[in-house]
Amino acid sequence: MAAKKEAQKLVANNKKAYHDYFIDEAYEAGIVLHGTEVKSLRMGKCSIKESFVRIEEGELFVYGMHISPYEKGNLFNKDPLRVKKLLLHRYEINKLAGKVAKKGYTLVPLQVYFKDGKAKVEIGLARGKKLYDKREDTAKKDLRRETEREFKVKNL
Repeated sequence: MAAKKEAQKLVANNKKAYHDYFIDEAYEAGIVLHGTEVKSLRMGKCSIKESFVRIEEGELFVYGMHISPYEKGNLFNKDPLRVKKLLLHRYEINKLAGKVAKKGYTLVPLQVYFKDGKAKVEIGLARGKKLYDKREDTAKKDLRRETEREFKVKNL
């Protein structure tokens, strides 16, 4: 039997999370959605810039994830900013709860994508960056960009 190729379609990416946090670990979680929300996600109408994840009573919930209402839906459309439940194994949730209880750790969504037809969210266990860390990252990025530009000019 031929190996099945994993098809992934990226819907939303949270670049701000990589700027504001150090991502220590990443987990893939399923997401509980209603019919029109899935259709809207397939059209790429999702934003996770201002969203965050909380653990409440042993379950994961994502807050602030905006899924635009489906244009052709009517009364079946849900609130775009409603709290959505994430699906993870119990032992993973317990592990995350223990780490989030430590000072300085938080959970942020990094990506929303479709994997084999199912909507998934990649959540990251993150530590907040200080202002000097952000400046350092920006300086490194600028230096890398400048060296690439010089290399490109030399090779022309």
